[in-house]
Amino acid sequence: MTRATPTTVRPGDLATLRDAVLDSAGTIGVTGAGTAAAWAGERRPVDTIIDVGGLTGIITHNPGDMTVSVRAGTPLADLQAELADQGQHVSFDAARAARGATVGGLVATADGGPAALVHGTLRDLVIGMTIVLADGTVARTGGHVIKNVSGYDLAKLVHGSYGTLGVAAEIVLRLHPLPQASTTLALGCTLADAAAHAARVFAEPFDPAAVEWYSHGSATGDGRLLVRMEGTVGALPRRVDRLRATLGAASSEVDADEWDAHAAAVRGTAGRAVLRIGVRPSRLAALVGSVPGAVGVAAGPGTGVATVSMPVEAVADAHAAVHAAGGTSVLRDRPDGFTGDAWGPPPSAVALLRSVKRTLDPDGRLEPGRLSPWLPEDAR
Repeated sequence: MTRATPTTVRPGDLATLRDAVLDSAGTIGVTGAGTAAAWAGERRPVDTIIDVGGLTGIITHNPGDMTVSVRAGTPLADLQAELADQGQHVSFDAARAARGATVGGLVATADGGPAALVHGTLRDLVIGMTIVLADGTVARTGGHVIKNVSGYDLAKLVHGSYGTLGVAAEIVLRLHPLPQASTTLALGCTLADAAAHAARVFAEPFDPAAVEWYSHGSATGDGRLLVRMEGTVGALPRRVDRLRATLGAASSEVDADEWDAHAAAVRGTAGRAVLRIGVRPSRLAALVGSVPGAVGVAAGPGTGVATVSMPVEAVADAHAAVHAAGGTSVLRDRPDGFTGDAWGPPPSAVALLRSVKRTLDPDGRLEPGRLSPWLPEDAR
């Protein structure tokens, strides 16, 4: 039997979002800008699609407290533009933000960017959240807790859950001042050499804002190491001079186009599977270099996070290698026809994950398939 086309609803506020969840029958998918539709497990057919793109705009901005409350469907780029007028920003620079990625979508997918070296991911910047659960419960977590469900820190649980535990409606974020000045030094080198250069940078009190390596070619060939420095107009030039002495005469100042090229490597190579890898930083270079056929890499020597484009036939072995190294991996883009696992072998805490899913969504309504095979149908 052919499944009917799902009903799409586009709530404009928290009340209508709650009503959309309560009034829908069966399974629910959640969408926003759609920039991560091909990430993680493929969503199984659902009865209702909730489009959170109507939940946009700043609710409250407290410049003095350096916090902002924003609706989950707000594009991060739009939020940053508004905050810049007050000399503030969310210290978060995921590559897909330029394509319209929303705050809620970035939280749900646990995305990150070069600024994670200092400020972490949104998991570290979210200080409060309003979430609609599968039974219509409106749960708030953070500074103004109205209902705390079963003692869970829902903001931490929802981060990286791909919408399987609840629908984010409103998010409170910690802000930081915009830097007065920023300079990036670039150095051509292999990933293995980049790890050695980064170790020297981290051993000195340079306090880099970001350290990343990228290549649009082979994972074992030459690429570009980028070190971003931020600070005051008066002090930054001296710090950059000291950094250049450490990196060597071959390093040079570059403009923002270099970071655009890095972001393109993060987004991946067309026609290839793209895998996001997280592992202990000391193991990252060797692990990425071992992926067969990898062409297109972005790697953080200080964060241990890399994005690697590879042939579809290499995905299963890459998952296994990352798991053996004590890391995690998830598909960030799938070519047409890919049928392999989007996630690597399950972590030791998978039983706890399934227990939380049964507690918050006992009927398995939200985003079926997105955490498969960690949350298979028979896990409920």
